[in-house]
Amino acid sequence: MTEASPIESTADEHVILDADLLAHPHEFYKMLREQRPVARVIVPSGIRAWLVTRHRDVRAALADPRLAKNSVSVVHLMRRHTDPDKFHNVVKSAAHHMLNSDPPDHTRLRRLVNRAFTPRGIAQYRPRIEQIADELLDAVAAEVTHTGGEIDLLDSFAFPLPIAVISELLGVPLDQRDEFREWSNGILSGRPSPTRRYEDLAAYLLDLIRDKRRHPGPDVLSMIVAAEGADALSDQEALDMVLLLLIAGHETTVNLIGNGVLALLRHPEQLAALRADPTRTPQAVEELLRYDGPFNMATLRYTTEPVVFSGTTIPAGEFVLVALTSANRDADQHPDPDRLDIRREGANLAFGHGIHYCLGAPLARLEGEIALNALLARFPRLGLAREPEELGWRSGTLVRGLVELPVRIGP
Repeated sequence: MTEASPIESTADEHVILDADLLAHPHEFYKMLREQRPVARVIVPSGIRAWLVTRHRDVRAALADPRLAKNSVSVVHLMRRHTDPDKFHNVVKSAAHHMLNSDPPDHTRLRRLVNRAFTPRGIAQYRPRIEQIADELLDAVAAEVTHTGGEIDLLDSFAFPLPIAVISELLGVPLDQRDEFREWSNGILSGRPSPTRRYEDLAAYLLDLIRDKRRHPGPDVLSMIVAAEGADALSDQEALDMVLLLLIAGHETTVNLIGNGVLALLRHPEQLAALRADPTRTPQAVEELLRYDGPFNMATLRYTTEPVVFSGTTIPAGEFVLVALTSANRDADQHPDPDRLDIRREGANLAFGHGIHYCLGAPLARLEGEIALNALLARFPRLGLAREPEELGWRSGTLVRGLVELPVRIGP
């Protein structure tokens, strides 16, 4: 394990969360849980906040109505708690959608999509997801004949899988799916082409939303836009919802697969146990979510009145960051937390808790289970093509994900 960098602080005792701490957070979080469980921090975007790291505090914070998310108030607070030079860039992340809203708006928006994202509702997509995974692995097998057996598993498998699945859920017409995937791939990878901009994707999705209103199908998007009366969504609300499903759902699955495969390859005894008994895959997915889940922290919250965690009072009008990764490695909740054990029992907080619990959790779990089963069955000699210490992790406070995952696929 890479040790955390020495902790840097500002004159007013804010811990500076630099890229190295965020890339290798586990030792750092352990220190905070023991010494400063509620710490004042400055994140790379320039926001000043309070960071909560102990499991019991994290779980309580995620369900505390005094920690709000309303995007209008967030923008106001950002003027007080953000580096002025970075303010305008940070404000772009405060878009108004379900993840950045409170009851009653959140209740109305969440109710519309809950029906489609139940475990039972998502289970009907299993055969199609299995087919998509097999087709992608067919392409991987063909690709390795030209690369000498080495590929980037994120680019070739983990990245395109959720884009293909969301195409199914949104009911993107078959003759438009290649274009939609090209669009989405560019936006989500951060490398959009000059002819495939975010604005163009938004315009396409608006047209799709309006078409689903006129010609509904059996897809999730048709169900969402069919609501009437007080639950009816405007076109902009529907667009915000679709973009949230696309971006959040994609990040969840890509990083679950990438982080999970890396963890298994670094623990060959656990990989062997899973290969020997694939029926354990759902349980293994839960352990992989706990061990190194797809999100480092929950999305930004702020206090509407003073709150107390581990004896520390956070005043009203302050930003709060909730460290999911830290909570899942807390020894008070998970004995021997730094050990990967696919037989481990117990719940994790990888998808959050409370009213903002990740809507796409059932889908991410299903995709993760199918992806692992298909990958391990297809490539019995799968192995890392780089030393783990050479792998890069994405910057930022929210996502916990690799930049790439080079693997070798033996004969």
